[in-house]
Amino acid sequence: MSSLLRNLRYTVRMLWKNPGLTLTILLTLALGIGANTAIFTVDYATLLAPLPYPEPDQLVVVWSKIKTFHNGISAGDYTDWQRQNSSFQTLSAFTGGAFNIASKEQPENIDGMQVTPGYYNMLGRPFFLGRDFLPEEGVDGKSHVVILTHKLWSHLGADPKLVGQTMRINGEPYTVVGVLQPGLADRGDAQVTVPLVFKPEQLNHDFHWLLSMGRLKPGVTIKQAQADMDAVAAQIAQVNPKSNKGWGVYVEPMKNDFLPSERKQTLWLLLGAVAFILLIACVNVANLLLARGMARQKELAVRSALGATRRTIFEQLLTESLLLAVAGGLLGIGVGYAMLRALIAIMPKGTLPTEADLQLNIPILLFTLAATTLAGLLFGSAPAWYASRIDPGEALKEGGRTGVGAGRHKLRQGLVIGEFALALALLTGAGLAIHSFLNLLRVDLGLKTDHILTFYLPVPDSRPKDPEKIIAYYKRMIAQIQSVPGVTSASASTGTPLFGAGFGMPFTVVGKPAFNDPSMRPNTGFGMATPGFFDTFGIRIVHGRAFSDQDTASSVKVAVVNEEFVKKYLAGTDPLQQRISVEQLIPGVTKLGPPQEWKIVGVYHTIKSGGLRDDRPEMEIPFWQIPWPSVGIGVRTGNDPATMVKSIAAAVHSVDPEIALAEPRTMDEVRDLVLSNDRFTLVLFVSFAVVALLLAALGVYGVMSFSVAQRSHEIALRMALGSDRGRVVALIVREGMALAGIGLSLGLIGAYFVGRGMQSTLYGVGKLDYSVFGLVALLLGIAAVVACIIPAHRAASVQPMQALRAE
Repeated sequence: MSSLLRNLRYTVRMLWKNPGLTLTILLTLALGIGANTAIFTVDYATLLAPLPYPEPDQLVVVWSKIKTFHNGISAGDYTDWQRQNSSFQTLSAFTGGAFNIASKEQPENIDGMQVTPGYYNMLGRPFFLGRDFLPEEGVDGKSHVVILTHKLWSHLGADPKLVGQTMRINGEPYTVVGVLQPGLADRGDAQVTVPLVFKPEQLNHDFHWLLSMGRLKPGVTIKQAQADMDAVAAQIAQVNPKSNKGWGVYVEPMKNDFLPSERKQTLWLLLGAVAFILLIACVNVANLLLARGMARQKELAVRSALGATRRTIFEQLLTESLLLAVAGGLLGIGVGYAMLRALIAIMPKGTLPTEADLQLNIPILLFTLAATTLAGLLFGSAPAWYASRIDPGEALKEGGRTGVGAGRHKLRQGLVIGEFALALALLTGAGLAIHSFLNLLRVDLGLKTDHILTFYLPVPDSRPKDPEKIIAYYKRMIAQIQSVPGVTSASASTGTPLFGAGFGMPFTVVGKPAFNDPSMRPNTGFGMATPGFFDTFGIRIVHGRAFSDQDTASSVKVAVVNEEFVKKYLAGTDPLQQRISVEQLIPGVTKLGPPQEWKIVGVYHTIKSGGLRDDRPEMEIPFWQIPWPSVGIGVRTGNDPATMVKSIAAAVHSVDPEIALAEPRTMDEVRDLVLSNDRFTLVLFVSFAVVALLLAALGVYGVMSFSVAQRSHEIALRMALGSDRGRVVALIVREGMALAGIGLSLGLIGAYFVGRGMQSTLYGVGKLDYSVFGLVALLLGIAAVVACIIPAHRAASVQPMQALRAE
């Protein structure tokens, strides 16, 4: 212990004597450790942390399963599962919803949920005020009760006496029975929760519109619950073969990472990227310590001559490295916190699950401690080992800079080579992300995004579902919107382009062999649209015709399909001669009617739906033939659509004063929203790549500066014997570029594996993108040249006689 304290005191004095070098090392380490802390915080909260609920291992998600796909569940399945299972303490169902809340000026649209009573008690969610729903409140006639998040409660005035009072939701009075604790619930979209009440017509097995979560009984495993639910599903299929044949159940643990696999892979890749940053930072610090060790050769030689053993010197220098690492780690926590706040600020909404708590906590700090200790060992061991092997007699000679200097110089060169190899791999990742993003920007969306405003009209479930009334309502709405000055056209549809058609429906092509197992039928996007839909969004009809006002409930049922539908399901046929059979969607009812045949009268250019990477088959039918209560509205304007929101909202409220415009966005904003996750990933990769590039350039600069200082005698002799400045500059640059070239060659191997690892997250980019490899190598080469030129010019500025006299 006394030797450790002595080493620490001596270390502090030595570091204090070189404040510039110490500060450079600390900032380099803080950057590397801070970036790792920030990204690991995101990965831990999303992929590794336990759920923030009591007994989280008991919580599961229960899906309907068809083939290998997980699906939502039907109300009939849920009630049968609830009644027949023997594995769950509680099995809850829920679905999303949109609610119009009365306010002083105009209605506000709030996202919310409908849940079966006991949902929050099942999760163990605490209440700030009030309680969860009671079982009897899940019955029609007693269900006008509501639970608010703390954020919405604060927005409404933070009245502590609000529980027990009524508020108007969707034009009807609801009694507030609870307010959730601040925190977790406030991070989600749903701010209002009402009971989920099943109407008699909803209790069928056809319409899959719910999600289900459960809490297992103590001692019941996932495997046992799966076997139990398999038996339940088999029993339901036996009783309801038409709707349930081929359908099963899948039970999986509830976890934070219910994210697309591409997004999870991106999170791990980002952690790998910042690990590269830390490695490059450690290499730079090792180079700095090696340079500092050269300056301390005589000091260490004197200590060795006075009796200090190699072990003593090694321990002293390693103590210095670890102390630097600890100080850099403490600074890194601050840098990591700042980076984390910046990440949260620029992170697109919905990137991470609501359960992900992005806070520095004990596991994160333990990770930072481990990273700090590892960094200290990485950058400290080699310099300490080399310094401990100094030959005292050789070092004390006047020319003692030979000795181990050559070996140490080779080590520094090797570190720079490794630095460039790591930097090339990281810059390749950024280059691939940029190439992928540029490809996405060039994707044919299938529509024109300029001068279009979109929004949703969340019509309450309490409104009449009579098709004629729905049609009359939307004809008045569209006519009123089209009367606004500056509006050129308007349409209603069950989906919004780039977000999908609205429904997914199984179908059969009339005249083709029928499927014995209904679950084997193909699936297509399915939506309803008014006649102006294709003109409003600039969607091209490539064959046949679009809808017209003559396509009404009393006329022949017609449909238009996209090119992907024809390519996938009607190849080799004339699509205008085909008919499609789809179960009837009953307006406002979660139940499928009998099959209906739709004659294809047109084919439209495929619109990118649900993302820009895939083409999905879709089918649209006339809204006037099968209307739907809640829709999205598209409005094409002659002016900037963002400036017309108020006037269009006024037109909507002139038809329905209780309805609110939900999520008003221009189509350009919709496109940017679809690209937001790719843009976020791009920004992170490029930011880390720039840091890697700077650190690699600094590494070359440091090595070449040190080389110039060590070779001042040789350079002076060369110039005294007639070598000009150009040759000296070329010599230094050539040596630096040789190191960079070797590093770049080795880095190509890492770059190849980076490309393979990123493949599923990229669009239109191959595993071997030679253009990216070439550009990245060129960029790093330019950085190396720039880093070499400064010490090269310094070397060429040496006055030969002065340098030789100094020697």
